[in-house]
Amino acid sequence: MRKTAQKKSTATKTPRKRKNSGSINRMDALKAFITACAVVVISLLISITIIVFHKNNVKHKVNEDPDVEIVNNEINDVEPVKTPSEPPTAPLYAPPPAVQTPVTHSSETHKAPLASKSAPVSEKPAASSKPAPVVPAAGTSSNNTAKPVEDKGVLVFVIDDAGNNLHELEPFLRISGPLTIAVLPGLPHSAEAARRIRTAGKEVILHQPMEALGGQNPGPGAIYSNMSADEIRAVLRRNIEEVGPVKGINNHQGSMITMNGNIMKIILAFCAENNLFFLDSRTTADTAVPVLAKQMGMKIAERDVFIDNEQNKDAMREFITGGLARAQKNGKAVMIGHTWSSELAPLLAEQFPLLRNRGFTIKTVSDIINEK
Repeated sequence: MRKTAQKKSTATKTPRKRKNSGSINRMDALKAFITACAVVVISLLISITIIVFHKNNVKHKVNEDPDVEIVNNEINDVEPVKTPSEPPTAPLYAPPPAVQTPVTHSSETHKAPLASKSAPVSEKPAASSKPAPVVPAAGTSSNNTAKPVEDKGVLVFVIDDAGNNLHELEPFLRISGPLTIAVLPGLPHSAEAARRIRTAGKEVILHQPMEALGGQNPGPGAIYSNMSADEIRAVLRRNIEEVGPVKGINNHQGSMITMNGNIMKIILAFCAENNLFFLDSRTTADTAVPVLAKQMGMKIAERDVFIDNEQNKDAMREFITGGLARAQKNGKAVMIGHTWSSELAPLLAEQFPLLRNRGFTIKTVSDIINEK
């Protein structure tokens, strides 16, 4: 009986031990899980903090350093790819409290008058709704005369690829200020686009298609490296007859042609004979145009910035900011965009008066060529 009792006592104690062991294992697992979650959360917070700090640091450098050059000049024949548009964001500069007087458009037959620099607007509103007029005493001058805005440099905006359609072109024609618009030849709306640009008071140039190194199709009316001098001149004459009168020519694609000194000499000579300027779009770093033009005693213009390699407003503002830095450093900057960038026309319409208030002067390509 004693043995039986001992056996029963042992049997009753065994389950308790198993139960306690299972509870401990579950508690250990729960603690390990909580610890792992805490480590993951802390790691995420540290990663987010590093990313935000890095992003703010980069933006700070772009906005504060006037010598920052965002744009790579050595883009080779790659047309920017369209991307979905984004909702409007804040402008590059805060709008002034006063209404900006529109600037006279440039003309195809007459040189546009320079835009007058407006006086800076006071940031503080008047204390009273009916301030008394200030009349200076005889023989004295008023100390309230606003100082003129500092001249920051000249900005030239060129819009390429007009002629594909008309509805993409129209917003650029409504911009109050000088624009140079380059029209492609041989397209359904080439001639009508050129006519509307002239009617709007903007500057028209021929966006001459040229052969590229990558073998892309430059489109109708193109110049190829296997053409003779007579063929090249015939192409230029035919294209200008279609979209003319024009003030000048710039290249569409054309890395293979602009590298070829013999062909570019023919093109530049044609420009000189017909009183046309040449704008080098610089689709290759190895362009022969600047050196050749200097040898020939010709004045040319060169592209500084492509505005719409990315077609959202924030990215285009960054590219324009790079152009502003170049204008302040070198006295001028030529920036090129495209008619098919849907956010570009609204951005320029928004920025033109603000840029003038900052001290920048907006002109056409022919203006800066004539001033050299």
